[in-house]
Amino acid sequence: MTADDSFGRLDDDDYPAYTMGRAAEMLGTTQGFLRAIGEARLITPLRSEGGHRRYSRYQLRIAARARELVDQGTPIEAACRIIILEDQLEEAQRINAEYRRAAESSGPSASA
Repeated sequence: MTADDSFGRLDDDDYPAYTMGRAAEMLGTTQGFLRAIGEARLITPLRSEGGHRRYSRYQLRIAARARELVDQGTPIEAACRIIILEDQLEEAQRINAEYRRAAESSGPSASA
């Protein structure tokens, strides 16, 4: 991958652009917190060729939500479970809406 290719991917929410130190700094948390939510399998950072953790913007948003819950007094394991359940609920609602739109577009005969 060339430098130009890497630069173009910075707009990609899933591109692992941030080191652990930078991610912790951006979130105002510790590297230990990032390791803990990784151990709880909330996020799985990619690893550089040297084995260093790298985080995407999407992962940072999830980590920020976890930090918000922990800052409110929720234990880290519970915060991770809450976020996983929130994500599953959002996905189920999205699928439900798709089914609803498909049923509506097929007309009233589909429900008869």
